[in-house]
Amino acid sequence: MVTDLPKRRFRLRTAVTGLAAAVLLHLGAPLGQAADGVRLLAFGDSLTHGYGLTEGEAFPDQLQRALEAEGRSVEVLNGGNSGDTTAAGLARLDWSLADSPDAVILELGANDALRGLEPQAAYDNLDKILARLTAEGLPVLLVGMQAPRNLGADYAEDFDDIFPQLAEEHKVLLYPFFLDGVALEPRLNQADGIHPNKDGVAVIVENIMPYVRQLLRQADRKRAETSDG
Repeated sequence: MVTDLPKRRFRLRTAVTGLAAAVLLHLGAPLGQAADGVRLLAFGDSLTHGYGLTEGEAFPDQLQRALEAEGRSVEVLNGGNSGDTTAAGLARLDWSLADSPDAVILELGANDALRGLEPQAAYDNLDKILARLTAEGLPVLLVGMQAPRNLGADYAEDFDDIFPQLAEEHKVLLYPFFLDGVALEPRLNQADGIHPNKDGVAVIVENIMPYVRQLLRQADRKRAETSDG
């Protein structure tokens, strides 16, 4: 049991959309014109990579189309690798950053929980990844995961608390649960009951979009600051 993680539950941040709109009003930028030309790295495991899906159905592909439909010029890079734990993600981080992204969606941890790995180890690996990304000046959207409840209440609580704690410590955006609205819904998952089908991915994209918009606005401001400097 992890002893140095605070015991707290996820709370959905319902004010994100309003906050993002307020930021835009402050900047004087229309909604459809933020973050043009941004390279967005979706860095994760099979849920990002698109396990079991055909070309064009994976999360990065559907997210890019959704952003393009809003008039945004954003390239979503598929940095997913099926089977990756947080340790495996940490090991290949440098390779993925070679694509020079402007912002990162970090989605790792599901395989740690499925294998019953120690939450503290997942915490430490994600902490190192976030430290590297923020040191690079990259805006990050951290995607939360939830442990299977059959691993016990203590394990689930310790694991679930990893993500809000890290988001607070590193001052990054948090999307509380990647599979929100999709987990345990047979019609939205493949036969294994774990990986979303294309319709499930569409739900994920719809739900996460307000957070992605805010991430892209952070990236846009960062690029503007760099250009001014």
